[in-house]
Amino acid sequence: MTVLPPASNRRFLSRPSVWLGAAAWIALNLACLTLANGYLPFDRPAVAGKPFALQMALPTLALAQVFLMMGLVWLMTRKRAPVDMAARSPDKAVALSETVAVLAYAMLGQAGGWLVGPAFGYRPFSFHIAGTLVGCTIPASPGEAVVWAGYNVLVFVVAPLIWFLPRYKAIDLNLVSTDRWGDLRVIAVVAVVESLVEMSAFPGVFAMTPRAFLLAAPVSFLIFFVGTVLPTMVLIYAILLPRYRRLTGSFTATVILGGLTYAVMHLVEGWSNFSSWKDTALSLMFVFLQYVPPGMFKSYFTLRTGNAWAHAIGYHAIAPHIVVDTPMIATVFNIH
Repeated sequence: MTVLPPASNRRFLSRPSVWLGAAAWIALNLACLTLANGYLPFDRPAVAGKPFALQMALPTLALAQVFLMMGLVWLMTRKRAPVDMAARSPDKAVALSETVAVLAYAMLGQAGGWLVGPAFGYRPFSFHIAGTLVGCTIPASPGEAVVWAGYNVLVFVVAPLIWFLPRYKAIDLNLVSTDRWGDLRVIAVVAVVESLVEMSAFPGVFAMTPRAFLLAAPVSFLIFFVGTVLPTMVLIYAILLPRYRRLTGSFTATVILGGLTYAVMHLVEGWSNFSSWKDTALSLMFVFLQYVPPGMFKSYFTLRTGNAWAHAIGYHAIAPHIVVDTPMIATVFNIH
């Protein structure tokens, strides 16, 4: 499947950002291979039993799947008028100052989560609660899940919107669809395809009883929608993405920057291990391997549709946080 129109392939491959990204990806994998020496010291029960080679290959396989998903989105949106995302941003000087301010605020907010979580007797907070996707040895408590979601939505959704909504139109923040039927179709197709892929890799939902799933799925949707879907959508894909597009003048660079920002917002994950300098380095590097690909797809999806809600529903709220994480939420809230 071709990600870009054939006439654009040569231009795409000639861009420095593509080659820099590819070189960084290879270097990061080589660094992890060297440091890991055959073992990844992470708390990830869902994948811990898989061979080391497969665990190392999973991020690159995910990257390949992301490129295929980009091709699917392009096929479904190729007849639509291109979205001028840069026009939704202020001029470069303002865009630069706002981008720097938002990134600084985001890092302060994330650092605050590292303090607030332990202050309540929980683990440090990030954009995901411990156990998301890959499980964890000690599941979160109901209190941890609720406080985590509350902290994230207040810091990364409510506060930024209080600042930006009075100053910009909803369409400037990618919060309005300009093609509702077209967006609905692509959301539905992406959600179905991604759900099938993720359920084949993480089939835990099939071990649940129908009753448990019907009770736990809405809880999983609500907790993750508040705690990570809305924070991701608002902070990165509503506010930062138009400014990245204005500042870089490049579709490809904007996709990559969106992926990098998504990874940075997950620096401290529930599976991370900071017991030694080597484990710390591996944890931080693996965050980028795991989260840059989906972050890039969210960027691409938003740039193609001009609608930040598209990725939030089609590639976040349903898959993975219902089809993969419902069993974990059932454990957290003791739902049988």
